[in-house]
Amino acid sequence: MKTLFNRARAIALGALLAAGSLAVSAVPAEAQKILHRGNGSEPETLDPHKSTGVPESYIQYDLFEGLVVPDGKGNLIPGAAESWSSNADGTVFTFKLRKNAKWSDGTPVTADDWVYSWRRVVDPKTMSKYAWYLWPVKNGEAVSNGKLPPDQFGVRALDPLTFEVTLEGPTPYFVSMLQHHATYAVNRASIEKHGDEFIRPGNYVTNGPYMLAEAVPQSHIKVVKNPHFHDAANVKIDTVMFYPTENIEAELKRFRAGELDITYEIPVSQMDWVRQNMAKQARLAPYFGTYFFAPNLTKEPWKSNKDLRLALNLAIDRQTLVDKINKRGEQPAYSWLPPGTENYTQQVPEYANWTQEQREAKAKELVKKAGYGPGGKPLEVEVLFNTSENHRKMAIAVASMWQKVLGAKVTLNNQEWKVFLSTRDEKKFKDVVRHGWIGDYLDANNFLALFRSDVGKQNPSGYNNPEFDRLVSEANKLADVEKRRALLQQAERLMIEDVAFFPLHFYSSRHMVSDRVIGWGDNLQDLHPSRFLDVK
Repeated sequence: MKTLFNRARAIALGALLAAGSLAVSAVPAEAQKILHRGNGSEPETLDPHKSTGVPESYIQYDLFEGLVVPDGKGNLIPGAAESWSSNADGTVFTFKLRKNAKWSDGTPVTADDWVYSWRRVVDPKTMSKYAWYLWPVKNGEAVSNGKLPPDQFGVRALDPLTFEVTLEGPTPYFVSMLQHHATYAVNRASIEKHGDEFIRPGNYVTNGPYMLAEAVPQSHIKVVKNPHFHDAANVKIDTVMFYPTENIEAELKRFRAGELDITYEIPVSQMDWVRQNMAKQARLAPYFGTYFFAPNLTKEPWKSNKDLRLALNLAIDRQTLVDKINKRGEQPAYSWLPPGTENYTQQVPEYANWTQEQREAKAKELVKKAGYGPGGKPLEVEVLFNTSENHRKMAIAVASMWQKVLGAKVTLNNQEWKVFLSTRDEKKFKDVVRHGWIGDYLDANNFLALFRSDVGKQNPSGYNNPEFDRLVSEANKLADVEKRRALLQQAERLMIEDVAFFPLHFYSSRHMVSDRVIGWGDNLQDLHPSRFLDVK
């Protein structure tokens, strides 16, 4: 109502001004450039320290500028930090901030803002699911577990433009971590004034190329160019509209009608048609992520019955999933780490080289050994997934395989995104949950750390193996690349042996991109900030 009223008033005022200015020659205003992006599910939250999903991250890449930023081509470039350096052993990093960096309200961005923000992430009061992300920083784990106060966290402001970070030990991937939303600076004054409502339009103060103008649930999020951004002159697009679109088939229809310039996904049901009719607009490329199912290891029978878990894992025909269901260039997955992980060799189990018939025969043997199936207990499995046609088709396909091979009775349970996230993270799902993990940086730690028992709600299955925790922790204390890699590979082999998850496929990025979009570049992390795009 308020928005419509203001527009009507503006139109009326414009008419009056035009009527009173007939003697003045009209000068046409330059046309606004608007980019329309499909964006998956309704955002969980726009608080960068509390969000966990990909849809939120796409919006936050436009609203914020990290110390380093992705350039849309697969590279990292200086962001809020114009330069940085480290000491000889790589345990202390010093970031020189831009002198002309400002918040969207025009106030300067200072090193104190970064100190406040990073302390906020690890402060238990924030309840950030990504607190573990900053554990490489000195005392990060102790602070987030409430053993030390936030002011003991290893960050400080040397002066208004110098931000210093002390690490627990050498961390070769540290700088590449800093594109992630958990490391963004947030505006302290706005948070202290508005509390949890600091993320609302009119309250939200950000330091990126865009600022929040509108946020209408189940409709759109509108961001507009930030005039105070240090590189505003090179930001070509004036307004970006993000549309939550859980119905991927409807999203494709909107793209075909010219209502969207970029889609979040491509529906699997339309993939053959797209290849035949709109191949030029379909952008399919390798994507640094793993799509998987996670058994609830906090509940029985999954907690203590490894044979049962392995039976379900072996009964999944991954080649059929990627060839017949998805058909978008994915690769079958039998391990956790995806292709493209730097300084790492994927740990593939022996059964990955078996035929599917051999895997299914072993699955039948194991399910009987576990006490289920003919002559044993009935095998009943519920699969939880978030509302999406693509996820539904995948769940149906896997359910069919479990029913055919193991005689399982499988029920499907879909939930809206926010409800799904809560159910998944709180481990309230009955049996198995759909999951996916997209790497935030190209190091193995970003995947393996997710299954540490002490990361909290982010752990997909509630996996708890002290030896796995030790291997990952020890590896990240080592500066020796070879020794570190050996420990991380040992950790992956252990979680595969424990059947802590059911990997299905390694992702491919899949978008429809309009011919009017300029500057789109496929990259392994599928990051395309609007600031580096243009439209015809």
